[in-house]
Amino acid sequence: MLQINYIKQNVSAVKEGLALKNFINFSLVDELIALDEEIRKLKSNTENLQASINITSKEIGALMAKGNAEEATAKRNDVATLKEDLGIKKNALQKIEEDFTNKILLLPNLPHSSVLPGKTPEENVTVLSGGTIPELPENAKPHWDLIKEYDLVNFEVGAKLTGSGFPVYKGRGAKLQRALIQYFLDYNTAAGYTEYMPPLMVNEQTAYGTGQLPDKEGQMYHVTEDKLYLIPTAEVPVTNIYSNEIVKENDMPIKMTAYTPCFRREAGSFGSDVRGLNRVHQFDKVEIIQLVHPDKSYEVLEEMANHIERLLQFLELPYRLLKLCGGDMSFASALTYDFEVFSAAQKKWLEVSSVSNFETFQTNRMKIRYKDEDGKTQLLHSLNGSSLALPRIVAALLENNQQEDGIHLPKTLHQYFGAAKIEKV
Repeated sequence: MLQINYIKQNVSAVKEGLALKNFINFSLVDELIALDEEIRKLKSNTENLQASINITSKEIGALMAKGNAEEATAKRNDVATLKEDLGIKKNALQKIEEDFTNKILLLPNLPHSSVLPGKTPEENVTVLSGGTIPELPENAKPHWDLIKEYDLVNFEVGAKLTGSGFPVYKGRGAKLQRALIQYFLDYNTAAGYTEYMPPLMVNEQTAYGTGQLPDKEGQMYHVTEDKLYLIPTAEVPVTNIYSNEIVKENDMPIKMTAYTPCFRREAGSFGSDVRGLNRVHQFDKVEIIQLVHPDKSYEVLEEMANHIERLLQFLELPYRLLKLCGGDMSFASALTYDFEVFSAAQKKWLEVSSVSNFETFQTNRMKIRYKDEDGKTQLLHSLNGSSLALPRIVAALLENNQQEDGIHLPKTLHQYFGAAKIEKV
């Protein structure tokens, strides 16, 4: 959530930043400034009324002590009138504050100064690339054919049990999932991240904290009777672990990792983009999150990107890193890098990770703070990254490593999977 004082002091810059993220409802900015002024006036009025009530109440006691009952009664009538007026103003203040909160939550985070303009993924900038794109034979198969041939994933059973986009992993397919999850967690904890196992459902306040609400309300599965939401990523519950807390400065950075299933209602467009494991409603993902000192956050962002890059190198997958343009960034992000791997049979790049700096946007919503050297309370910066999302990693591993005698796995997975390859049945 943006801070109103910053908005008021930097109106032009705020509007320019919002425009970069394709948010053009600038009248909302002006409306928020006007509402803030109204709130300040009403707060001043209520404070003055309360002070008058307190003073008059003391005067009543003094008059009664002197036996001046008639004047005391008149003062009581004055207090009653003041209290009635105070009640009216407090109700008005509450309504305006609720209106203000509901409206400021609609503003996305402002982009970092290095973010380039653009509206579509095609306008993102490739920062670096690595690995070697394999040359597959003419009869190479896409992963949706390979998972049937090797009996790894069954979409038909998933559709029967739940609906489309809910795969059932079977036998060696399930084992490969488990191997990847364990490897990712081991890799992250070795780098100093503390592992968490959070709930898979969160309340509304938690979803608001990371910016999923109100922006992505239609994309989350909602348990209406209990007003809970199935998590779209471990970022949501794990970042909120420190909500409404003041962190000791010497405890930073706070590094957390978690594996969770993730649930997303929106399955995207039709066609090859959603075939097989390219886009599903439920998938597994390992996440990394950091809460850091504001002066360190962009240094940490690069550190997290390097961490994920090394992970892709160990998986021996061809990859590239994209810096997202303003229009392709998420609601809450100030700067985002996307990692994509090349899926050789599909001949296309697949996004497998986003690593983002949210600056104070999330921590302001969650009230995650620290005290600086002067004892003043300040907001931390929050960052997160996928490390990694499994479906498209699996798709690329299967396609890129298919050979006549089976699917050869990268060396780093041999001990986790218990074999060097997935052999044909």
